[in-house]
Amino acid sequence: MFSHALRTAIKQNVRLFAVPARKTVAAPIFNATRFTSVRFYSDKESETFEEFSARYEKEFDEAYDLFEVQRVLNNCFSYDLVPSPAVIEKALRACRRVNDYATAVRVFEGLKHKVENPQQYKAYLDELKDVREELGIDLKEEMFPEQA
Repeated sequence: MFSHALRTAIKQNVRLFAVPARKTVAAPIFNATRFTSVRFYSDKESETFEEFSARYEKEFDEAYDLFEVQRVLNNCFSYDLVPSPAVIEKALRACRRVNDYATAVRVFEGLKHKVENPQQYKAYLDELKDVREELGIDLKEEMFPEQA
């Protein structure tokens, strides 16, 4: 049945499926409003260090499992600043809450790589000494002195 219709159309030189193209005039592309785009990248308020610290302290308090603790740690350490000792303390307590000793040790490794010089790292260790003793967290340098 279909082939009969096709043969008849071919005999009559009729196009069944093709639609003839229409020649249309394109709109002029020199419209000035089309090319203006405004980007407000710097329109966002920048976060102060105190707001950053308060936000991450709150996030570590709310972290309920290991994935959340590691996600918040990753986000916290991805900024171009070193987290405050209060944020590090909250991170260590969150690691203890989810019972993950390895992540607590890794917090200090990340901190060692994040600070600018060994004196800053020593200052952080002195500041967090009581928390480390309370939670029983050893440093990688203490556990593996040959790698230090």
